[in-house]
Amino acid sequence: MGSTTPAIRGGAGRRQDSGRRGAVVAALMLSMALAALDSTVVSTAVPQIVGDLGGFSVFSWLFSGYLLAVTVTLPVYGKLSDTFGRKPVLVVGAVVFLLGSLLCAAAWNMGALIAFRIVQGLGGGALQGTVQTLAADLYPLAERPKIQSKLSTVWAVSAVAGPGLGGVLATYADWRWIFLVNLPIGAAALWLIVRHLHEPAREKTPRARMDWAGALAVFACGGVLLTALVQGGVAWPWLSAPSLALFGAGLALAAAVVAVERRAAEPIIPGWVWRRRTIAAVNLALGALGLLMVAPSVFLPTYAQSVLGLAPVAAGFVLSVWTLSWPVSAAFSQHLYRRIGFRDTALLGIGLASLILFAFPFLPYPGSWWQPTLLMLLLGGALGLFQLPLIVGVQSTVGWSERGTTTASVLFCRQTGQTLGASVFGAVANGVLAARLGGAGDLDSVTRALDAGTAPEATRRAIASAVHAVYLGAAGAAAVAFVVLLVVAPRRFPVLQD
Repeated sequence: MGSTTPAIRGGAGRRQDSGRRGAVVAALMLSMALAALDSTVVSTAVPQIVGDLGGFSVFSWLFSGYLLAVTVTLPVYGKLSDTFGRKPVLVVGAVVFLLGSLLCAAAWNMGALIAFRIVQGLGGGALQGTVQTLAADLYPLAERPKIQSKLSTVWAVSAVAGPGLGGVLATYADWRWIFLVNLPIGAAALWLIVRHLHEPAREKTPRARMDWAGALAVFACGGVLLTALVQGGVAWPWLSAPSLALFGAGLALAAAVVAVERRAAEPIIPGWVWRRRTIAAVNLALGALGLLMVAPSVFLPTYAQSVLGLAPVAAGFVLSVWTLSWPVSAAFSQHLYRRIGFRDTALLGIGLASLILFAFPFLPYPGSWWQPTLLMLLLGGALGLFQLPLIVGVQSTVGWSERGTTTASVLFCRQTGQTLGASVFGAVANGVLAARLGGAGDLDSVTRALDAGTAPEATRRAIASAVHAVYLGAAGAAAVAFVVLLVVAPRRFPVLQD
C-alpha cells in the first residue's frame, strides 16, 4: 500500500497547495481546541448545572462519561482511519461531537446530560486521534515539530482556559452556552476539512474487512475497566462488591478481546503494536506521562489554595505556567533530537521531570507562591522535551497505513494513564490524610472545610503531606518511564523515509 500525504503534491503543486494545507491546519487546531475545552469547561459550571437539573450525587459522570467515551474509542478510530482514510473519520467524529453538544444544551435532567456528554465523547475520540495522525500526514519529518508544537500550544491554552470560560458563561449567560459555543467553532472546522482536505487515491488493493467484533469487545472492555478505576474509592470502596464485579468483568472481557483479535484478519489492536520495541516503549512511557500529570493538574490547585492561601485565580496561575514552557520546549526539542536522537532527548526530558517532581516535597511549609510556580515552569519545559520527540519519533517509524493505529495506541495509553493516576493518587492522598488526621475525612471533605474557613492548622499540614506523597508517586512514575525508554526503546528509532 503506497504512502500518501493529504493535500501535498510536490514542486509547483506543493506551493499551490500551501494555502490549502494552511486551511487544514487551522481546522485541526480548531478541532483540538474543542476536544481540549470540553475536558475542563464544565468544571466551574457544576453549581449552576446542578441547581438547574439536580442530580448532585452523579454529577461526576459529566467528566467521567466524556473521558471514558474518548478513551475507549481511540483504538477504534485509529483503525478506521487506516482502513477508510482520515477525512471520513474526522468528518463523522466532528458531526457526532456537534450533535452531542447540541443535545447537551437541550438536556432536561442530569441523566440526559450525562448520556449526551458520552455522545460528545464518542465524537471527541475521533477528533483527538485523527487530528494527531493528520498532523503527521501533512508534514514531513523535518517539519513535524512545527505542527506538533502548535497543537500542544492549542491543547494547553484550551485546557487551562476551559474552567475560566465555563465560569464566565455560566455566570453571565447560561450554562447551556458552554455547549452551544461549540457549534460555530466546530462548523467552521468541519467546513474547512470538507472543502480543503483531499486525500490522494491510494493503490487499488482489496479493502480488508473491518473488525467490528473486535471494536465492540475493545469498547466494552475499556468501558468496564475504566469505570472501575474512575468510580473505585469514590462511589464505592475498592474492595466492595461493585468494584470487584467490575474488575472481574473487565478481566473476562480482556480475555475475550485477546481471543477475538487473534482470529481477526485486521484486528483493532494488532499484535505488532506491542511486538515492535519502539511503539511498545513509547506506549508505556506516555502511559506513565498520563499518570504523573495527575499530580499537578488535580492536586496542585488544592495545595495552592489550602497551604499557600492563594485565591482560586492565583492558584490557577500557579498551575498554568507549565503551559508556557511546555510548547516552547517542545518546539526547541527538534534541534536536540536531530543531534542525539529521539530516545535520548526524551530520556533527558523525563530525567529532569523526575528530579523536579521529587523536589516538590522538599518545599518549605507553608512557603511562597513563587516556589511551586518555578517548579511548574521547569516541569513544563522538561515534559516538552519528553513528549514531542516520542510522538514525532514513533509516527515516523510507520507508514500511512499504520499511522492511525499507532497514534491511537499512544493516545490511548496516555489517557488510560491519566485515569489510573486519578484513582491511585486519590487513594494515596486520602490515605495520608486519614493517617495524619486519625481517619477524620478524605480530601474532598477536608477541602470543603478549608473553603468554609473551619479547618485548623493541622489540617493544612495534612493536606501538604498528602500532596507531597502524590508528587513522590509522580516522580516514581517518571522514573519508570525513564527505565522503560532506557531498556526497551532502541537508541535510534527506525525512521522511514518520507
